[in-house]
Amino acid sequence: MLNSIRFSIAAGEHAAILGPNGCGKSTLIGCITRDFYPLRRDPAGSVRILGRENWNVFDLRPLLGIVSTDLMDACRRDLSGLEAVLSGFFSSIGLWTNHQVTAAMREKALEVLETLEIAHLADRSVDRMSSGEARRILIGRALVHGPRALILDEPTNSLDLRAVRELRDSLRKLAASGISIILVTHHLPDIIPEIGRVILLRGGRLFRDGPKRDVLTAGVLSELFGIPVEVAQHDDYFQLW
Repeated sequence: MLNSIRFSIAAGEHAAILGPNGCGKSTLIGCITRDFYPLRRDPAGSVRILGRENWNVFDLRPLLGIVSTDLMDACRRDLSGLEAVLSGFFSSIGLWTNHQVTAAMREKALEVLETLEIAHLADRSVDRMSSGEARRILIGRALVHGPRALILDEPTNSLDLRAVRELRDSLRKLAASGISIILVTHHLPDIIPEIGRVILLRGGRLFRDGPKRDVLTAGVLSELFGIPVEVAQHDDYFQLW
């Protein structure tokens, strides 16, 4: 549950949302994607997305690219990498008989696969891919329709070191392309150098919000997680232990 939080993320801005388990990170993402709605209907309980409070969810979906563990689990079925990416045009999991795939859609999907350096996965079944490969296919699905923002919920969960490095490299390329990246995580190294702002949540409330060099300190994070921690920085990446 979220309580009395107030902040805004500008178009084109990159931000990370960080906090312990149960702090409200996934609930916040649900509010953005319109899976959840505020209980209160006054301005203090409103959520504005791309300047609007009221959306038809089918109009909103093409403007956001979502990557989550739940969506990854849903994609674990017998469809090819290309089919999975193409399904992003229809906000579906896979392609169905009522979906009309145009030549332009297919060309765009292949272009996205090339950009993410996973064109070799176009014909491979998703359920035969590694976790890292499947996660990048899911990013392709989120990007294929040209969204205004890419929202990633714990994107490196279950990935090995190589897959994590490849995923972060892909995110750095995307961040430089102009799309907004909103990253939800509790792993500091997921916060790529291009993300300059960090929003901390604790107990469903806003705990800190500011430049990552001011927020990602031992003192602030020790208070956030309730245990003594140390923070190290290398090449604009942060690590916590």
